[in-house]
Amino acid sequence: MRVPLRASAAVLAVTAAGAALTAPAYAAERRETTVTTNSSPVKGVVESVVRVKVPLPKAVGPHPAACDWLSYLRFRDVHGPASSAKADRILVAQPGILEGAGAFDSVARNTITAAAAKGKHLEFWALDRRSNCLDDTTGVLAGLAAKDPHVAVDYYYRKKRVDGRVFAGYQSNDQVKWLQNVGLEQTVRDEYDLLRAELPDQKLRKRKVLCGGHSLGGTLTGFFAEWDFDGNPATTADAGYNQCAGYFALDTRVATSLMGMGDFPKEMVPLLQFGAGAVKAGLESGVVPRTVSGPALINAETMNLLAIAGLAARVAPSGRSDLATYIPSSFNTDTTYRLLFSKDFATFIAGTPTIADFRFTNAAALGALLDDDSQPLAFLQASVGFFSGGPVVDKDFPVPNEMILSGNGAWKSLLGTERKAIPATPDGPQYGWQNYDAVKNVPKAKDGQPFTTPAKEVTDIAELARSLSEHPLDFTEHYFPTRIVTDIALAGAPGVADGAVHKNGITANPVINLEAGDGLGTRHPEPGDVIAPGYQHLDVLTAAPRQNGGRPEPISTNLAAFATKP
Repeated sequence: MRVPLRASAAVLAVTAAGAALTAPAYAAERRETTVTTNSSPVKGVVESVVRVKVPLPKAVGPHPAACDWLSYLRFRDVHGPASSAKADRILVAQPGILEGAGAFDSVARNTITAAAAKGKHLEFWALDRRSNCLDDTTGVLAGLAAKDPHVAVDYYYRKKRVDGRVFAGYQSNDQVKWLQNVGLEQTVRDEYDLLRAELPDQKLRKRKVLCGGHSLGGTLTGFFAEWDFDGNPATTADAGYNQCAGYFALDTRVATSLMGMGDFPKEMVPLLQFGAGAVKAGLESGVVPRTVSGPALINAETMNLLAIAGLAARVAPSGRSDLATYIPSSFNTDTTYRLLFSKDFATFIAGTPTIADFRFTNAAALGALLDDDSQPLAFLQASVGFFSGGPVVDKDFPVPNEMILSGNGAWKSLLGTERKAIPATPDGPQYGWQNYDAVKNVPKAKDGQPFTTPAKEVTDIAELARSLSEHPLDFTEHYFPTRIVTDIALAGAPGVADGAVHKNGITANPVINLEAGDGLGTRHPEPGDVIAPGYQHLDVLTAAPRQNGGRPEPISTNLAAFATKP
């Protein structure tokens, strides 16, 4: 997920990065692979969790043993070769900020299926970053097996054991000190080491691997393309661009500027004016958060709440949601609910009515959390349908709808493009959810226009719920390292991105830009870009294979066509 430019600035105002970390030579010690079970309606795709042990350098500092492994979800055509090296192409995807491998579930399956229809066998590797090793999916997976979201809540909030394990709690800033040393260099080197472990033949990688990502993953791919991994720019077999046959960008750009959307305006963040040295000191002292997080809305707990909400919508979509009452009250959860479910500023200040005063189905609760007609933050939006079962009104918090519709680029980056709606009647009817392909009789906003139309809805809420809750590697990333973002913002400083020396790396290979029509990556469209109308930032990953009106899903269809070119 891409944090909008203005939101990124706010984060960076209290964050910093240190000098580049010199990583050791590649060494893979062990490899483990486990075929997963799934309930996806898209058949013909085999999914596995692959883990390769590539220890972090000692200079990173003490860290959990699990973080010495690189992990990814491997999706492949069931009729394709068992060996990755024999696939026609392998797409390797970097996630965005606060995003894990599970977020690529739908686009991976849809792309593989589209290619298989043409007789081509693709693989899609959805990468996890090192920091995802800290995510604990035990409770969510146990709740899925029991078909009871309370099992997950009890694990995370009531110290209930699952298979003898007790949740250790969400990690504090002091507990993730090692992440101050996991920045841009370590991240691109991890991708390089993983590719060498899984596909040892560099010439094969150059022929068959397509490198890309979603959101910030486009920026990471840009740096990967320019990086020199052996420290000798004169030898180019190790250069990032020589590990890839081409690039793909999902609502982003393959570039080396923050978010792939132009140079980062450092004047917006006074701390960055002091340079990498001050940034490094800020991280080492602990004054600066070592992960991108806040006291509410964006932190490890709230990212995990999305998985729990997805679990509830997965196992009992029409059941009444009680997560707002069953999850214990805290400043974090209460403030998050107020930020997300206040009708206007007065409601936010008064704190009433609260989300607990409304009756939702589990599907409606998930829709309220992530749908573009409800969720206020653009980088967390998908187009999954609309409320049903009761009256709704304009949601004028954090800003009135007319400001969102003004066309101002800053508002689009932060809040998206759609009118926001909220249920109108506390202690009233039970609000349900109309799925993306069943939207009808949508009420009108105060400007006289319907809140949404079928053309604006593209993601199946049941599949979104499944992707959030079914994967051993999470959809979200609970502990995104601040160091990655600040390294990118300060890439020109000595010792930060010294390895990015092959300035022709991005232009050395063909690229396809696949953009959400209402997303964050279409500020500067270029000839040949694929623009998916009505899509939001997450929809490029989550859209259903068959769209309203019978149209094939454009992102995966065009990505498959690009991947299968001779």
